[in-house]
Amino acid sequence: MLSHLFIQNYALISHLEVDFDSGFTVITGETGAGKSILLGALNLILGKRADTSVLLDKSKKCIVEGVFNISQYNLQEFFTGNDLDYDDNSIFRREVNDNGKSRAFINDTPVKLTLLKELGEKLVDIHSQTQTLSFNNVAFQLAVIDNYAGLGEEVNKYRQKFNKYIRNKKNLENLIEEEKRLKSDKDYFRFLHNEINEAQLRVGEQEELEKELEISDNAEEIKTKLFAASQFLGNDESNILNQLSDIRGKLNQISKFSDSINDVSQRIESTFIELSDILAEIEQLSESISHNPERSQEIRERLDLIYNLQNKHRVNTIEEMLSIVDKLVSKLNNIDSLQDKIKSLETEVKKSEKAISKLSLDISKKRRQVFAEIINQIIVNLVHLGMPYSRFQIKHTFLEQPCRDGIDSVKFLFNANRGGELQELSKVASGGETSRLLLAVKSIISQKNLLPTVIFDEIDKGVSGEIADKVGNILVKLGSMMQVIAITHLPQIAGKGDAHYFVYKKTEKETTKTIIKILNHRDRVNEIAKMLSGQIVTSASVETARHLLKS
Repeated sequence: MLSHLFIQNYALISHLEVDFDSGFTVITGETGAGKSILLGALNLILGKRADTSVLLDKSKKCIVEGVFNISQYNLQEFFTGNDLDYDDNSIFRREVNDNGKSRAFINDTPVKLTLLKELGEKLVDIHSQTQTLSFNNVAFQLAVIDNYAGLGEEVNKYRQKFNKYIRNKKNLENLIEEEKRLKSDKDYFRFLHNEINEAQLRVGEQEELEKELEISDNAEEIKTKLFAASQFLGNDESNILNQLSDIRGKLNQISKFSDSINDVSQRIESTFIELSDILAEIEQLSESISHNPERSQEIRERLDLIYNLQNKHRVNTIEEMLSIVDKLVSKLNNIDSLQDKIKSLETEVKKSEKAISKLSLDISKKRRQVFAEIINQIIVNLVHLGMPYSRFQIKHTFLEQPCRDGIDSVKFLFNANRGGELQELSKVASGGETSRLLLAVKSIISQKNLLPTVIFDEIDKGVSGEIADKVGNILVKLGSMMQVIAITHLPQIAGKGDAHYFVYKKTEKETTKTIIKILNHRDRVNEIAKMLSGQIVTSASVETARHLLKS
């Protein structure tokens, strides 16, 4: 239950602290005094979104803190599973900065808003006019049935599986679309891959061919120059080797007279041998070089193939061409793996489809099993709320395909008058009737699934007199089982509270602030008397107020 609420710099609240007890608590105050501001602040620590508009002083941050006694609600496992420190009196805190950013904490541990909201839903149920407006919504009506039947966890698991199924189905559609798009690409990639592979390119081949072609094209000039060199070296009458041989002989004859001459003689000998080898190599080169038109044509055709492939793929070397082959293989493998992914995902989607179909039917069966019980209890509550001729029915149909909420479509049908035709709430229920009907629904849900705290924001809208008294009795009954807090403008309900808080506005200089205070018995008599007769309190209204507090 909510035991303490601290609010700072929120809307019209500069600083406010209030303690709450178990049982039935009422909050009253003039219209616009700020009663609903309390709910807005409470919603912050229950995970609702916020913006800078909530700041009273834009230069300071807003802080809302709530202390919840959770000792009786078996939440230790939830705290452990989410790495939170458990405490019987756990503190929820929310801070909103002037830049619109907010932070959330549970027992001083920073948490995401989703986690704050998830835990908040286990602790507090706020019944507001927004819920009254959404009472005609199919999802809301299904939620009523699921709450009563205790299907919350089961429905959540179903939704998780359904959402995964929808994601996988969407992914499958995208993959199939991508496969169609890549099908033509696959043929093209394979063509390119085969074209390069068939060329049987070899690293260094291009340079070798270009050099061979250059030699072949210049064979005549090369042979002429080599022939001239061979003539100079050893093939004409005054060739270098003959002259060097004469020099070698002369030096050899006198080498014995001096080490220096001997050294020169040896060097001449080495030079003679080297030039003889060079001559032989030149003659071999000359014999090996020839102009072969057929071979030149082969080389040109081969180089043309290499150049065309390079131009086609916008590269300059065979190494780059071979890297393109690797990329093409990778692309082809990815396309092939895409087909494998599609097959795998198709299997998973079919499996999920069967699973959610079975789950939706199981949930549907459990929902339909509680229809009669819900109808009977709501009618009993409506009779207690002064609507003795009311009829209530749940119209059920099966959807063609399971959706996020299952395979069921339900409509709450109602008529408050004897003999009236059962119709949807929006067509036959007045504001007061809708409020009472929703209270009847909330009452049976709350008794079935005991939450620590239920808050009613003007549940008494559209009712008065004896009916207001009956509404109050139901709230008192609920308050005996859980903490009930009701914001009300009816004295009949205010008089039944175990505790009574009064909200009012106070103007200081140029600022207006919302203040809340707990009323003692005398103050309660005075406040309820004002609610009965207006600002001018009469002895009759005081007497009636005392009677309401005793009853």
